[in-house]
Amino acid sequence: MSRALVLRLILLALAVLLVTWVARNTYWDTMTIPTSLKNEAARNRFYGAQHLVEQLGAKSSWDRFQGNVSPNAAIVVSSWHWDLAEGRRSRMEQWVEAGGRLVLDRTLVGGQEEFERWSGITRRAPTAKDEEEEDKEEKADRIARLERKCRVLHEATSDRTSGDGPDSAYELCADEDGTQLVTTRHMAWALKDEVGIQVLRVNVGKGSVTVVNGIPFLYRQFLEGDNAALLIAAVQLRKNDEVHFLSEEEHPSLLTLMWVLGWPVVLLALALIALALWRNSVRFGPLAAEPDRARRSLAEQIRGTGLFVMRFGGGKALHAAAVRALNEAAGRRIGAYARLSAVERIEAVAKLTGADAAALGPAVNHGGARRPQELRQAVAFIESVRRRLVSDKHNRI
Repeated sequence: MSRALVLRLILLALAVLLVTWVARNTYWDTMTIPTSLKNEAARNRFYGAQHLVEQLGAKSSWDRFQGNVSPNAAIVVSSWHWDLAEGRRSRMEQWVEAGGRLVLDRTLVGGQEEFERWSGITRRAPTAKDEEEEDKEEKADRIARLERKCRVLHEATSDRTSGDGPDSAYELCADEDGTQLVTTRHMAWALKDEVGIQVLRVNVGKGSVTVVNGIPFLYRQFLEGDNAALLIAAVQLRKNDEVHFLSEEEHPSLLTLMWVLGWPVVLLALALIALALWRNSVRFGPLAAEPDRARRSLAEQIRGTGLFVMRFGGGKALHAAAVRALNEAAGRRIGAYARLSAVERIEAVAKLTGADAAALGPAVNHGGARRPQELRQAVAFIESVRRRLVSDKHNRI
């Protein structure tokens, strides 16, 4: 038997053993995995709660700020800053006292002291002394309660106003943090577990405030346990009710808040801005037509001609004209000027006018490109020499 065949048989045996082990230690099963939320269900945390109350004959809305709500309506609040603005808090308190039904979950942010002073409800956590006094079994039970998601709540009040049975039980599915609700007022309705009261309602004026020690009404969690039934009981839902869901988890834009809370000021500011723009804007035309200029001045003509000469040809034509005028003037003053060489011409002109021959030569005979400043100096120097030739008529060489 060859070595290659032995190696193949060993590999085949290992593969068979692997397949056998996988077959004996694994199994096929069906598992339901919820898909991610989409569209309105992903944007609106109260999507399921709204559909439930609408199916029961009520009207619902999801808002990010409190509008004009009827005192006969109900408001469910989550992730709401109670003390963000004093005017908004006062408006909410007055609405409840006029007959509104307010339901809040554990996500109330800020203003706990103001809320407790007004409603008489607060959350109380176990103190360090309580934790020290509990024995090992009680501590184990407390840790187990914190780890579980659902817990059963039983009726804790005798004079009920919600219309349920004498001992209604609700399975609340929401994360537990070991706290309980307490109040200094008379409890109109309450549900409790072994920790303490978890749902509490008190009457404030003509209305009521219900606090749920959990977050059971959001997204898919609303469908777990008896969370939906608990919402109906907390809202005290009636047919043709109006239920408004409020949340500041997604904050409205600054422009939206400006318009909702201060639209008169916004309109007045826009009117003042429009008036200022109209007052200081440029007119469509002058008050009177500007008269046409009959002619250009001599200075404008010279400047315009100079700019044209400099733009086209680099000023060479202007320099050539200045040299030509110098030669014509020198030809009239210096005998046989036309037969002289370039160097002799420069020396003769310099002797007659007293100019510097070393400076006059480059100014006249340089034919390359010059910078604008150098060109101006050369033309000015040549013109000054020409004027000396013209002005002194009696001297002749």
